[in-house]
Amino acid sequence: MPNTPRIAIAGAGLGGLVCACVLQQHGVPVTVFERENGRNSRSQGGTLDIHADTGQVALRAAGLFDRFLALSRPEGQEWLLYDRHATLIRHDQAGEGDLSRPEIDRGQLRSLLLESLAPGTVRWGRGVRAVTPLPHGTARLHHHDRTVQDFDLVIGADGAWSRVRPALSDAQPSYAGITMVEVRFNDVDHRHPGIARLVGTGTMSAKAGRRSLVLQRNSNGHVRGYITFRGPQDWHAGLDLADTESVRARLLAQYQGWHESLLDILRDNEGDFVNRPMFVLPVPHSWQRVPGITLLGDAAHLMPPVGVGANLALLDGAELAQAVIGHPTIDEALDAYESVMLPRAMDNAKTAQQILTTLMPDTDTDTDAATFPDAIWPAATLPDSRSAQAS
Repeated sequence: MPNTPRIAIAGAGLGGLVCACVLQQHGVPVTVFERENGRNSRSQGGTLDIHADTGQVALRAAGLFDRFLALSRPEGQEWLLYDRHATLIRHDQAGEGDLSRPEIDRGQLRSLLLESLAPGTVRWGRGVRAVTPLPHGTARLHHHDRTVQDFDLVIGADGAWSRVRPALSDAQPSYAGITMVEVRFNDVDHRHPGIARLVGTGTMSAKAGRRSLVLQRNSNGHVRGYITFRGPQDWHAGLDLADTESVRARLLAQYQGWHESLLDILRDNEGDFVNRPMFVLPVPHSWQRVPGITLLGDAAHLMPPVGVGANLALLDGAELAQAVIGHPTIDEALDAYESVMLPRAMDNAKTAQQILTTLMPDTDTDTDAATFPDAIWPAATLPDSRSAQAS
């Protein structure tokens, strides 16, 4: 660009950080504002499968692909699918050299991105309260401490409850009718061998009707589980979520009749149950152009967690940075970016909703795990059924 633009990114998540990385690689200065006080302020979530055609494209653009591969777990591409009787229905394993969707802990990937940025790029403890457009295509960023700063481009990469989104859209996330309750297991191979057998080296899921149980192996012997079911957002009414034993009793009642090895996911978790109701943005979600302001990732297209959200956020971030670098004005860059990102997001959101409906039907049927869609289980093989207890 003839004049170096002033660029701010709200949110130090994966999409915002990869955007900053690509901009800095091309000599474009950028500041990332993050409300958390530091990189270790909270847990960064579980494991992610980074796809060759989306997330990996972004990491290549940021010059981080080889470092990502060194941290990733290709063996984590294994999927095990059970019915509620703990009978193995499907088993997928990646072939030798298959790097189509290697796993990596979200925290490891975020650290990789943070470490690639120039010191001081991320301003910790400087959350964004709101953004307002200004004349001549600029935008004013309002901080929680009531200070303001003006920029040529403000990028909302601040997730589901974005403070930047209201400058573009009135849309708000709504409850999707599904709740995930997170559980955790440490040193799983020694302390929880039954859980280790169920999850294998990657991910397992057991499903029946409107309920499922999911386990995902992270690095260093850590496993996260997700007790997932359709129901009201206040399913825990009358319970203190900090009362672990009362929550456990309520959940066990929902999974009555499931195999004992699967019920260990609810009985043997370490620490509290973490309630995670699922929220989504409307489909389609779009906006009329507001000069100097745009969105990426969940701020733009919050959708069900079926394996595409983090990948799309990474791709959004890289493509937005490349558009800024490759066009003479911010307005032209946003034209190029949004004309690709918004239709892609709509298509993926529709597919994610269809997958979610298949996985977790609206009606209370007794459908078993064999109905998992091929979008989740590409090129799956069907082994002889066998009990998880026998493995």
